[in-house]
Amino acid sequence: MKIVLVLLDGLGDRAYNVLEGRTPLQAASKPHLDRIASLGSNGLFHAALCGQCLPSETAHYMIFGYEIKEFPGRGPLEAAGYGVPFDETDVVSLAHFSCVVWEGEIPVLTHSRRDIRGDGAELSRLYECLTPYESEGVRFRLHQTHFNDAVLVLSGEVSPFVCDSDPMVTGRPMAMIQPLSDNPEPVKAARTAQALNTYLSHCHRILIDHEVNRLRKTRNQAPANFLATQRCGRLIKHGSFQERWDLSAMLIGSGAVYEGLAWDLGMTFARMKDGNDPGKDLRERIAIALADTSHDFIHVHTKVPDEAAHTGDPVNKLKAIESLDHGLDLLVKAVEERDDLLVAVTADHSTASTTTLIHSGEPVPLTIVGPGVRRDGVSAFDEVSCTSGCLGFLRGKELMLMLLNYADRSALVGHRLDPLERPCAPQKYKPFKLSF
Repeated sequence: MKIVLVLLDGLGDRAYNVLEGRTPLQAASKPHLDRIASLGSNGLFHAALCGQCLPSETAHYMIFGYEIKEFPGRGPLEAAGYGVPFDETDVVSLAHFSCVVWEGEIPVLTHSRRDIRGDGAELSRLYECLTPYESEGVRFRLHQTHFNDAVLVLSGEVSPFVCDSDPMVTGRPMAMIQPLSDNPEPVKAARTAQALNTYLSHCHRILIDHEVNRLRKTRNQAPANFLATQRCGRLIKHGSFQERWDLSAMLIGSGAVYEGLAWDLGMTFARMKDGNDPGKDLRERIAIALADTSHDFIHVHTKVPDEAAHTGDPVNKLKAIESLDHGLDLLVKAVEERDDLLVAVTADHSTASTTTLIHSGEPVPLTIVGPGVRRDGVSAFDEVSCTSGCLGFLRGKELMLMLLNYADRSALVGHRLDPLERPCAPQKYKPFKLSF
C-alpha cells in the first residue's frame, strides 16, 4: 500500500467578517477537497498541543513521529538545503538584515526581513563585509542564501541553547542574546551568547556607515543596519524516517528548508519550482507521487496557503485555496479508482490572515481515504465540518500511527521480530537458523 500525504502548508485560519464569519477554507469553492472528504474519515489535527504556534519545520518533524527534543533547529536545515558547509559540532542560525532606530540605548525594529527591499547586489555587498569574524574563541561565517536571507555558522566551543535577537514584530526592541534557562551546556551557551552579542554589535557598527546604506537613505529606502538572528540549532542523531517507520520515503516540494528536512531524515527529495499557477504546480507534484514505484511513503508539499495568509488578506488566501483545489483532480480520480493507495490531506499548522502572530495555534482539518478506511458523513473539507468526522482529534505522531495502521504495516504491541521496538512490523529481520 502506497501512502501519499498531501500537506497544504498553513491551510487553517480564523473566521472573518469579510467572509461572512467563515474561514477562507470554508468560504472557498473546493469541489475536489470536498469530494476527498466525502470518501473517507475526517477529523482535526494538531502536530503538538492546541494553541501552540508551530513553525513549519518543527511541525513536520512532529508529523513524521519525532519528539520536539529531536528537532535540530531550522538553522542547520536551511544550511543543508542551500549546500552551506558546516560540521556536526557547529551551531547554525538563520540571519537577515533589518532596520532599527535607536530610542536612547535601545534599538527598536522598524523594518523586518520582508521590508528590506531593493538591489540584491547591494545586499550581497553588505553580507560580504560581515564575514569572517572571531570573538570569545567563536568563529563566525555568514553565508547569504537568497536576497535578504542568510545562515550564520558558529564554530568552536559553541552551543545552540541561546535565545534569538529578532523580535519578528516591528515596534519592539531587538533582544539581547542570552543563554537559555536550565540548558545542558551552561558554559558553552554563555560563551556563545556573549560572542553573538559582540558580533552583532560589530556588524551594526559596519552597517550604519556603509556606502550601500547611505545610498539607500538617499532613495528613501530603509537602511539595512542590523543583522537579526533566530532559531539556532545543531544536528541531532535521531535515526532516519525509514529506520523509525520501515517506510522508504520521498518529499516532493520546494524550498531549501524542506530539502534540508529530507536530507536530515534520509528521505529522497524531489525539488520542484513554484510557478504562477499553484494548481498546476500541485497537479505536477501529485502526478509524480502517483506514478512513483520506488517509495512507500510520499509527502507532497505546497507552501501556497501559508504565503497567501502572510499577505494579510483572507480573500487572497481563499483564491489560493481555490487554485490549489484545481490541482487535485488527479488525486480524486486515483482515490476513486485505485485499491493500492492510502491518501491523507491536511496541514502542518494554521496561519491566520490577520494577526501579529507568525503562525496561529488552531487545529487543522484532516482527511484519510483509502481501501478499508471508514466513511463518515462529512461532505466538506474545512476546519468546522471535519470536527464531526470519525477520526476525532489526532495529535503529533498519531497521524503516522493511523497511516501505518490503514496500510497494514503496524506491529502488534509487544510482538518483536528484531531488537528495535518500533510501531511498524519489520519487513526484513534476521531469519532463524538451526544451532548444532
